[in-house]
Amino acid sequence: MTTTLGIVGCGKISPIYFQAPSRCASLAVGACCDLNREAAEARAAEYGVPKVLGLEEMLADPDIDLIVNLTQPHAHFDVALAALRANKPVYNEKPLAVTRAEGRTLLREAKKRNLPIGCAPDTFLGAGLQTCRQLIDAGAIGDPVSAVAFLQGPGHESWHPNPDFYYQPGGGPMFDMGPYYLTALVHLLGPVRRVCGSARISRPERVIGSGPRKGEPIPVNTPTHVAGVLDFHSGAVGTMITSFDVWNHSLPRMEIYGTRGTLSVPDPNTFGGPVRVREGRDKEWTDFPLAFPNADNSRGLGVADMAAARRSGRPPRASGELAFHVLDIMTAMLESSEKGRHVKTKSICDRPAPLPSGLAAGEVDA
Repeated sequence: MTTTLGIVGCGKISPIYFQAPSRCASLAVGACCDLNREAAEARAAEYGVPKVLGLEEMLADPDIDLIVNLTQPHAHFDVALAALRANKPVYNEKPLAVTRAEGRTLLREAKKRNLPIGCAPDTFLGAGLQTCRQLIDAGAIGDPVSAVAFLQGPGHESWHPNPDFYYQPGGGPMFDMGPYYLTALVHLLGPVRRVCGSARISRPERVIGSGPRKGEPIPVNTPTHVAGVLDFHSGAVGTMITSFDVWNHSLPRMEIYGTRGTLSVPDPNTFGGPVRVREGRDKEWTDFPLAFPNADNSRGLGVADMAAARRSGRPPRASGELAFHVLDIMTAMLESSEKGRHVKTKSICDRPAPLPSGLAAGEVDA
């Protein structure tokens, strides 16, 4: 059964979603829209999309089964809420919303209408993180004791022609890239019960480095360096840094430390490997072959999983509940810095079910 998508937002992230039907045979793109109609028309021509519509037209179109919301973070809530109120399931780009209140409203509306809501990232469904999950569940490193996660770079203004939203509330390194790392950690270790964080704005403005606005300063109104500690319900303790203030570093992307050894986790913003384990007193790392498909960029896999889950009645893996818990963790990290104390999360979610073995690339279980 094919699920026909309506894509809202035709910016830089959109091409990989327009390509999703070439990887996931259960998906088709039936329409697209953007505030800039020319951008939507260009994407439609590029990918053979039959309709370019306004948002209201798309939400009223009976041929569209599911809305994929690729707008900027501040618009995620309004577009998703409008989709749900039009009785359309919706899958948001990350983050789910920019505040807990918005996130709760979306979950309530979805539950009220018995509609699924999903959210990126779906990178944890890729070959690398699914192989990591299999190793942890099999006891390859013993019981997980702790984890580290590091995302550090100089920011996006050097290459992005319109980077303003990265430096406003709902952006910054935590809300922009944190969802990849936190979703991976929850997938591997389960939900978080409390956090302790420190955050700062290092520079009051940034300068655009490319495109027609090159040289234009933009204000910074959200923390650009966030460091913290995560206490998981499982008992594991995580250390996390997300920063747009670091030129160079030699820290790992992510590692999980267990009672028997260490798991080196691949970049959670990708779908592939490498996956490595070093047991006890071993002097060398062991590379593990990827045990699942989808090692290449497979964004849209979470959309396919959500559609399959709706048909079968099982929970979706890249669910709204998971995304809300990640939003809650990120918000709590910033609140902790402001308040100078630990902050307990106000949500919990199930650890997403692992994918079964034996699936082909682009497939999800029914």
